Amino acid sequence: MDVIELLPRLHLLRFPVGQAYLWRDGDELTLIDAGPAGSGARIAEAAEAVGRVRRVVLTHFHEDHAGGAGEVAALGGADVLAHALDAPVVRGEVPGPPPVFEDWERPLHAEAVRRLPRGGFDRPARVSEVAEGDVLDFGGGARVVHVPGHTDGSIALHLPRHGVLFTGDAVAASPVDGTVMPGVFNVDRDRTVASLRRLAGLDTEVACFGHGDPVTARAGEALRRAAARAQGTPG
Repeated sequence: MDVIELLPRLHLLRFPVGQAYLWRDGDELTLIDAGPAGSGARIAEAAEAVGRVRRVVLTHFHEDHAGGAGEVAALGGADVLAHALDAPVVRGEVPGPPPVFEDWERPLHAEAVRRLPRGGFDRPARVSEVAEGDVLDFGGGARVVHVPGHTDGSIALHLPRHGVLFTGDAVAASPVDGTVMPGVFNVDRDRTVASLRRLAGLDTEVACFGHGDPVTARAGEALRRAAARAQGTPG
């Protein structure tokens, strides 16, 4: 796992597949996504130098984002939060709906699966449910934005006071050239594009994606260009 400082309060945690983020308020930390299974101890080690992980907010249920959540919670007692539509999947109560793949996505998905740990992952003992418009107690007030499409319960987190947006997999950046684009492996691509369009309307300076390099300046412009491309309009 690589740890990269994006802002004095914000660090990127990069895994072989996907990434998570640590936000710091004093000595209290919020983890946005938790990496794949087996990541908990490494996340706890990275956090130890600056504080305690108080909460884990999952942007969606996929194992490369939720796999380490139970481990982090068990190690330090962090609360785990997810949208009400994805929380039952995180808890293991119901299976998650599979993506509807476009043909070009299939080899990418196969490669991602190959790089993930085999088997299941430790489920959090408790998952609190959040919904559109909830304001969470970190980052000066982190607003939950429901962005369905990648999964039914995908969420983004917007920190208006800091101009920071965590998009989960509703948005991604290309590993080839950094182009901002809708996320892949969606249950409904049209809804994903609509969610990207909604996020493009937020006041954002820094955009943090589930996959691909964050945009650390003038991110709102990058999101608006991506939304225009996805809609087939000039931009």
